Amino acid sequence: MKRKVINQKGVISLFCLLFVSLLLVQCKKEGTNASTVSRALVNTPDSTIFSPFYDSTVIPYPDATPSKNDIVVTKSVSRIIQNNCVTATCHGGTGVKPYLNSYADVKNMVVPGNPEASQLYQMITTSDLNKAMPPVNYGVDLTVSEKSIIYNWIKNGAKQYPAIEDYRPAAIAILTSGCTSGNCHNEATAAGAWGKSGYLGALTSADTISFFYTNPTSGSTTAYTQLKDPKLTATWQAYKDSVRKFYSDTLANASFRPWKVFSTRGPLNTYDDLLLDIIYPKSIRSSSGAYSVGGVKVNCKGDPFLSTSTVISRIDSTILMKTQHSATAPNTWATKHDGGMAYSDGGLQPSDIAIIKGWYFADPNIPDAWKYGLDATGIFKYQASGKIITK
Repeated sequence: MKRKVINQKGVISLFCLLFVSLLLVQCKKEGTNASTVSRALVNTPDSTIFSPFYDSTVIPYPDATPSKNDIVVTKSVSRIIQNNCVTATCHGGTGVKPYLNSYADVKNMVVPGNPEASQLYQMITTSDLNKAMPPVNYGVDLTVSEKSIIYNWIKNGAKQYPAIEDYRPAAIAILTSGCTSGNCHNEATAAGAWGKSGYLGALTSADTISFFYTNPTSGSTTAYTQLKDPKLTATWQAYKDSVRKFYSDTLANASFRPWKVFSTRGPLNTYDDLLLDIIYPKSIRSSSGAYSVGGVKVNCKGDPFLSTSTVISRIDSTILMKTQHSATAPNTWATKHDGGMAYSDGGLQPSDIAIIKGWYFADPNIPDAWKYGLDATGIFKYQASGKIITK
């Protein structure tokens, strides 16, 4: 009986010794298993992920009482840190320094504009497991998306509140990915329709491809002709160049008038496409026989400010737009909202719309005339409160 008890004690002692040894190896982050752990971001972080410091951000120029389309709600730098670093026994309260309870605390850990030189980013990506945070034995690591959010935030200046550097990449990605399906705001489809109509002269089979769209409600299928590169890039860039040339002086540059009529929606595949659509709206560039040059009717209007809609009015259903130039009803507010591009085209969410609106009013490449009107008295107002957006 005594011999049996001694053996049990020996087994227990051996188990305890093994457990302590494993714990020491884990805490020191040494050994074969620990040495294979890689926490680095292999690829360049996705710059289109909106990366604010706070979970909820009210954008500039909101309604008097910010509505659903004025607030961006998303995972933020502060939320990632709160979930992984800030506890009473760690980097919160009176735990382990440095404390990370506030914006000022976190900013002290970074070099704005330089993630690679920032201690915070180094700790969440280092493969030196003695320096890694959260610790490897904590049981979790940040996801690629979470590391990208912290990277983007630092790269864009580590600001307390977002600015153009934060809004623009996210907004452009939302628009160019959400609204450019094959039968929608697509360069290839628009230029393909021109080719099919004979505008581009003789085309070979190598120049085009067919895109088939099946209506999920009716089940009917429509075939769209799409132009392919290199013909597509050359044609579409030449078109945009001619538009800008024409509107810089419509009389002197009458030969550069945009003669191609759209049979589809105006393309929004790139940032440059978006700027073209905002400054020279598609409805003005594709209004058949609306403008006369030397007594000849051409396929455009000569005044881009005759447009009664723009990207923002077609996306944000909470605002109304005012006409800028109109012979029949100058400076008249719309009586109903639009917003069709957000819901019927892209199916955008309120936070998406807020990001796009934050970009629109912050981007210096969008003229003030298309933000606040030619007379700066405002061309957008909120339906709920009547608040007019002015500079």
